[in-house]
Amino acid sequence: MIALSLAEIAEVVGGQTYDIPDPSVLVTGPVVRDSREAGPGSLFVAFVGERVDGHDFAPQVVAAGAVAVLGSRPVGVPAIVVDDVQAALGALARHVVTKLGTTLIGLTGSAGKTSTKDLIAQVLQRKAPTVFTPGSLNNEIGLPLTALSATEETRFLVLEMGARGIGHIRYLTELTPPKIGLVLNVGSAHIGEFGGREQIAQAKGELVESLPEDGTAVLNADDPYVKAMASRTQAKVILFGEADEADVRAENVRLTDTGQPSFTLHTPSGCSDVTMRLYGEHHVSNALAAAAVAHELGMSAEEIATALSEAGSLSRWRMEVTERPDGVTVVNDAYNANPESMKAALRALAAMGRGRRTWAVLGKMAELGDESLAEHDAVGRLAVRLNVSKLVAVGGREAAWLQLGAYNEGSWGEESVHVSDAQAAVDLLRSELRPGDVVLVKASRSVGLEKVAEALLETGAEGEVAAR
Repeated sequence: MIALSLAEIAEVVGGQTYDIPDPSVLVTGPVVRDSREAGPGSLFVAFVGERVDGHDFAPQVVAAGAVAVLGSRPVGVPAIVVDDVQAALGALARHVVTKLGTTLIGLTGSAGKTSTKDLIAQVLQRKAPTVFTPGSLNNEIGLPLTALSATEETRFLVLEMGARGIGHIRYLTELTPPKIGLVLNVGSAHIGEFGGREQIAQAKGELVESLPEDGTAVLNADDPYVKAMASRTQAKVILFGEADEADVRAENVRLTDTGQPSFTLHTPSGCSDVTMRLYGEHHVSNALAAAAVAHELGMSAEEIATALSEAGSLSRWRMEVTERPDGVTVVNDAYNANPESMKAALRALAAMGRGRRTWAVLGKMAELGDESLAEHDAVGRLAVRLNVSKLVAVGGREAAWLQLGAYNEGSWGEESVHVSDAQAAVDLLRSELRPGDVVLVKASRSVGLEKVAEALLETGAEGEVAAR
């Protein structure tokens, strides 16, 4: 964070100072909410959680070098006390980004936010110092903490914005007003909470509504819900996609033998070829979104293509591909799942597994509401249509629907199986995997299928899969 005195911070957040002998002391380090991250010059933000109260760690963080605590009550060490810690954190973030004058890029969408954010960051870092959301910390706490990590040298600030209801993104844009707003897609993720795609589109479109007249809305020309958002902004509009009308588009899209997308990138400044290190055709749309942002910020087609071709995955459990010593390939995409990302991952598995046995180890997709049965059934059917060698559906009712969809599509023998939990899946894979197989592991985060992927990567001395 830029250096701010405790007095200035207290004024910005409307707080009272306690046990601070010198209000002119500067906070020069990061703003953190995890006591383990506190260090010299830092500011510790104390939240009261269901099981842990951050205020209890106040002496510990000050001993580690923190200048003060931002909390809701005095703690016996230097502190700024406010009524609402979350609101204070947001106010501080707004103050810092306004003071910096950094170009803010906000992005949202039902699927692909984190992967696209990582691509944008890797492309823009070639042009100037860039700060971006770590992992998927895209909510009302994670977003301001990311913004506060920017410094005087930061030229671009890339912020992923999540939403679970109407008004959420509007609130985030008030904390960190974007100059460029990117909407990737409107899908089925969290449809059970929103109530329908129209409501999701309404929420995601709050991002482009927040843009100033001299800002830019970057919209997906291939998604009618997103394309329609052009009417909701006063900013300039750039379209990306495979549609002919897209300003930034892909032609000659294909997958390599290893399942990595390759295409010709067209921008208003020229065209150049891209072959990505990431896996799956769905990354083409993510790459085009990143390219559109980079083009708007002055990068050439050749610069963008080179950066996209060299970019990797920065966030865990998102199409992480690892080949074991025995030739089994494990694709760990277990961070989360929705119908769109599940189908994209299955298509990537099919492309990667040409001439090899393929396994889809899948669990439930959460928060689909009344659409849950139909969506799980559809994924099971798609696995059969893509000739996935074996579907392993893991968990309860939703997993049973996955398996039933596969059965009804024509998987009548041993091509699909329903198991109770992650350990049962590991036991099955231990007994049946053989060299050369490709295994995809994917489900909503609450299922915990990352444990299956981790177990698959722990091979014993004789090459057996070790159970976790």
